[in-house]
Amino acid sequence: MSIDIDTARKVAHLARIAVPEENLPALADQLSGILTFMEQLNEVDVTGVEPMTSVTPMRLKRRADVVTDGGYPEKILSNAPDAREGFFAVPKVVE
Repeated sequence: MSIDIDTARKVAHLARIAVPEENLPALADQLSGILTFMEQLNEVDVTGVEPMTSVTPMRLKRRADVVTDGGYPEKILSNAPDAREGFFAVPKVVE
């Protein structure tokens, strides 16, 4: 796929990148090269290959989703610098 100069100008505008007019042909060539490489990647047969999230096989540590002890908000709010009506009180940040 080939990117023309007008498309390169539009991409630069959308990316909020100031590209001088004389550099647009080079940018168009670079974008075309990226798209060509992506087309090559689409030709690779990946059937049976599981997607990976890391180069090392890892599993996230999980905990059981159970209710823990609670029911003592007074003890928790005793550590707060300011608590009102059973809630943490914080300074107003939006006028």
